[in-house]
Amino acid sequence: MTKSQRLKPVTRVAENREQEAALAMAEAQQALNECEARLNELISYRAEYHMHYKAASSAGMEAAQIQDYRHFIAKLDQAISRQLALVDGARNVYEETKRQWFATRSKSLALDKVVTRYRHEEARSAERREQGEADERNQHLKPALSLDSGDEGDSG
Repeated sequence: MTKSQRLKPVTRVAENREQEAALAMAEAQQALNECEARLNELISYRAEYHMHYKAASSAGMEAAQIQDYRHFIAKLDQAISRQLALVDGARNVYEETKRQWFATRSKSLALDKVVTRYRHEEARSAERREQGEADERNQHLKPALSLDSGDEGDSG
């Protein structure tokens, strides 16, 4: 069994790990996107609600309504803060899975290079072996040809 063939199982494991890491990274990216989308929704909703509050307060409203608006805006601010923390956490998870994928990708590429190098070495070795065998066949044919040529010259 050649060196390149012996590395096939190792290469297969490395490729599987790389694929698993890529899948984990994609899932983390999806989770981050969802967290960011939710954050944007909250920010948009807060801006819209604040705009309604300003319009209603300038038109005149009771103190209880003003209190309700402010209380709800404060709750939205808290929700935005919590969502920001979730986005930061999701971003950290994504960055970590990205680092892990990159590390497994680097190992996989390095193994591929080693296998490619081994295959080239094996091909060169096979070429040299075939060339040596061809040279050896030619060496055996030359004396036989010389003897055949010499026999024809003596009879003539």
